[in-house]
Amino acid sequence: MSIKNLLQTRVADALKECGVQASDVKLEHPAELSHGDYATGVALQYAKQAGTAPRALAEKVVAALGSIEGIAKVDIAGPGFINFLLAPSAVAASLETARSEDTWGANAQLQGEEILLEYTSPNLFKPLHIGNLVGNILGESVSRLLQFSGASVRRINYPSDIGLTVAKGVWGLKKTGGDPNDIKALGEAYRSGNEAYEADAAAKAEIDVVNKRIYEGDTELNALRKVGVATSLSHLEAICKQLGTTFDFELFESEAGPVGRDIVLAHMGDVFQRSDGAVIFPGEQYGLHTRVFVNSAGLPTYEAKDVGNFKLKTDKFPQWSRYIVVTGVEQLEYFKVLFAAIRKIFPEAASKSIRHIPTGFLTLTTGKMSSRKGNVLTGESLLSELGESAKERATESRADDKELLSETVAVAAIKYQILKQGSGKNIVFDKEKSLSLEGDSGPYLQYAHARSHQIVERAKKEHVTPAVDPGAEPNDVSRLLHRFPEVVENAATLMEPHVLTNYLIALAGRFNSWYAQEQILDGTRLLLTRSRWSTLFAERSRMGFGYWAFRPQRRCN
Repeated sequence: MSIKNLLQTRVADALKECGVQASDVKLEHPAELSHGDYATGVALQYAKQAGTAPRALAEKVVAALGSIEGIAKVDIAGPGFINFLLAPSAVAASLETARSEDTWGANAQLQGEEILLEYTSPNLFKPLHIGNLVGNILGESVSRLLQFSGASVRRINYPSDIGLTVAKGVWGLKKTGGDPNDIKALGEAYRSGNEAYEADAAAKAEIDVVNKRIYEGDTELNALRKVGVATSLSHLEAICKQLGTTFDFELFESEAGPVGRDIVLAHMGDVFQRSDGAVIFPGEQYGLHTRVFVNSAGLPTYEAKDVGNFKLKTDKFPQWSRYIVVTGVEQLEYFKVLFAAIRKIFPEAASKSIRHIPTGFLTLTTGKMSSRKGNVLTGESLLSELGESAKERATESRADDKELLSETVAVAAIKYQILKQGSGKNIVFDKEKSLSLEGDSGPYLQYAHARSHQIVERAKKEHVTPAVDPGAEPNDVSRLLHRFPEVVENAATLMEPHVLTNYLIALAGRFNSWYAQEQILDGTRLLLTRSRWSTLFAERSRMGFGYWAFRPQRRCN
């Protein structure tokens, strides 16, 4: 039994002795290490049931607890919080497990589950939108958390390769004479088509016709569309590789559209209704809003396509237990309606978990970055500008491959700034802070990671063997390391990478402080002879700083 579970059991038993039946004993890690390693507010939670003041109940609980194996000290703080300090032997046992297990921190809470996770899913025929970049980073991080918790995760990309956005691009190409093999030309063609659609009634009518003819199979227009789609996918593939994103399955809107349209029409009357020539889902009947699933021209909308998307994905992975879509926060209401319709159409969906994880908007502190695409902030332009800035700083490093270093630093900078926010929260991106080595940044974590490995290399040269002393007084680094498995499990349960990201930045800060103090007090050689904590930190940081957020997996399917 883990220390956490033991504490929960013992506290529940102590409450029972005090006449309280506790349905839930919550433990948390105090923000300040000086307050202990675990804390519980059960005295405040159950004081009314006990008929006494919270602090008085806390005193009774502590008295009933007695001694607990692995706990060195129990005290009461404030109005009745109970704090627990781990014994050195308990921290040492945790560190020994960390040192000896390759997958330390993994858990089996999702063992046996097959999770379908859709993310990125860009509109093709133009450069990658910044929102898709945010979704890609958040989705990949969530997928790794779920996988590390025992789930079989199916990473899915659902690009839009047909519809009004593509029609605007095709129309724009014909007007501008742009090369569909050039991603910049595609971006310009889409910009031209989108502006014309909004400002010129005649152009709008032409684009609507192009859209309809593409759906009907027009040979010339579809040939142009396919070349542009292939160019966009190649561009996306390169960015995926840079970010370390992988996909197990790619499904296109052009495939999902006809399937979804047929399903919607097959459920006329029981799920959908006719309205002004269109087919709608009457959301008001379910406390939502009404949306069109097939328009008056008989074409499937995004909604119908997503119905087909759901059908095709769940047919391919019939053992799925959870269905998750990562996309913009502005689509919260959209997905409420879509999922309500899906649950009405597919009986198996009503009993399984279907969830939308929202992504926030990314804005800049200093306006738009300069870009080769007409000052438009795209995923590519953000990565490119960060890479150029990182390259300037990489010239001062001793790295053999400064190009690779600058790319890795740029990716860490953007990933950290996105992952440190809760899902759905807006991201204010500051380029200078994102590349800083002074803290609260991806490069700061990389710096701590590199520093820890440097210690390991020095230790090897000095023939220092890492060891865990069960009697040694734990320091802040070792106490924080003890929390890692629980932080991972909590982040996976909430599907919130920021829980882990914030933990890692705190751990890196404590490590860097410890490193500086040890050098000042003892010198480099003595630091090496006492490097058991730093060695362990380095060994584990391969998982913590690499796998979770910043080390790309060099493959993209």
